[in-house]
Amino acid sequence: MTMAPLWRDGADVVVIGMGVAGLAAALAAHGAGSRVVVLNKAAQTRGVTATHYAQGGIAVVLPDNDDSIEAHVADTLAAGAGLCDTDAVYSIVADGYRAVCELVGEGAQFDEVVPGRWDVTREGGHSRRRVVHAGGDATGAEVQRTLDEAGRVLDIRSGHVVLRVLHDDTAVTGVLVNSADGVGIISAPSVILATGGLGHLYGATTNPDGSTGDGIALALWAGLAVSDLEFIQFHPTMLYSVDGGGRRPLITEALRGEGAILLDGQGNSITAGVHPMGDLAPRDVVAAAIDARLKATGDRCAYLDARGIPGLEARFPTVTAACRNAGIDPVGQPIPIVPGAHYSCGGVVTDVYGQTELPGLYAAGEVARTGMHGANRLASNSLLEGLVVGGRAGKAAAAHAVLAGRPSGFARPDLPRHTALRRSDLQQAMSRDASVERNAAGLQGLAGLLSAAPVRPVTGRRDVEDVALTLAARAVTAAALARTESRGCHHRADYPSSGGEPGRSALIRLAADGNAVQLEALAAVG
Repeated sequence: MTMAPLWRDGADVVVIGMGVAGLAAALAAHGAGSRVVVLNKAAQTRGVTATHYAQGGIAVVLPDNDDSIEAHVADTLAAGAGLCDTDAVYSIVADGYRAVCELVGEGAQFDEVVPGRWDVTREGGHSRRRVVHAGGDATGAEVQRTLDEAGRVLDIRSGHVVLRVLHDDTAVTGVLVNSADGVGIISAPSVILATGGLGHLYGATTNPDGSTGDGIALALWAGLAVSDLEFIQFHPTMLYSVDGGGRRPLITEALRGEGAILLDGQGNSITAGVHPMGDLAPRDVVAAAIDARLKATGDRCAYLDARGIPGLEARFPTVTAACRNAGIDPVGQPIPIVPGAHYSCGGVVTDVYGQTELPGLYAAGEVARTGMHGANRLASNSLLEGLVVGGRAGKAAAAHAVLAGRPSGFARPDLPRHTALRRSDLQQAMSRDASVERNAAGLQGLAGLLSAAPVRPVTGRRDVEDVALTLAARAVTAAALARTESRGCHHRADYPSSGGEPGRSALIRLAADGNAVQLEALAAVG
């Protein structure tokens, strides 16, 4: 199928997405002198990103406490269960304080213990108190507010859904976009994917509506490799709802850092004897423990008891408000929780500057796989990575645009035959067979269902998202089937241990038909 564009435009750098990574990248490219266009598929420009909903904070080594870069790196590597790239982790962690200070220079205000000294808390998997926060538990909202304000200098276009990253035999040439004006092309030598995650593969998630795996699909369609997609982090403590599908509020891990405890319906500890760090164990451990306890007891939810935290309402106003909106008073009663789809640890393969294998194409934030997170992301490392790699990608994209120059022409893009499951069917199947715990039988059935997905005409945003979700699901399922071990946040009931094998990551690319995926050989992680 060949599509004729109705309009054309040009830029030096096109950024797709406007969370922390997207706006950090766009501002960096703009500061380097590039003409930047930011594309946002939502009709509005504020309050719709995963960044906005982030509660806990930013993990960063401050120069005036008992922490160190080496300690933060060690904690990250431990959580990543043998799949982190050590050099990448060190590079990003070491650059964190600079990036956060730069954000403060743009107007961000973090909570302080005394004027001029940031308050820090501790979260699961961290050996030190190193998580800076804002508004108690509204860090993401403050980061997004700051970047939104700084981004007023940018050309931000809402209601623009990217259909393809365009390229010739050697490099990026632009993007194919659907907007209110129809389908058009924005020619550009540099494109940055900052589209966020894929939480809406599942029926219940902490992610906003736009987290539909778009960037994964765009990269695969462009011939790029994705990796570590089987490692989808389920946040241990998502607010439980009797009728709840779609986005649900998360209950920040920082509550457990301040002393909240996890209990089952009979009042027993869920993590006692499971891990030396108890309720502050890494997220995959805690989520798996909750999932196992719920299956053992038949209960529909577990509980987080935060009643012992002094000044709970003042310290955690976002959590308090979310609970009260659901008819729960966390000051006087335990909070009902379940694990929920939260964060994709893998993504488009990049280096620590966001560069992919295709010249001119960059990726940053949750959509990217830098090697930072490995098999399980350490709490509050996501905003850190988004700030650092987003800024770096923006500068690199601007530099590439200067060297490459604007593309001189364009070709009408060929689009593959799209297939997609109905979203509710996809979410039900993924929630059943590719959730906290998986097994071969369930994954094989899921693969069969996905391969039989019917052809879907693409006429609007919802269709584009469903096509992207179905392709992302194929990649997740293939990766999960291939990893015959339990590691990080990938739990196989039929392979309950890693067997002591070294960490290896698989690359996945798109097959010639434009819909199926192919798994390349597992490669040792450096």
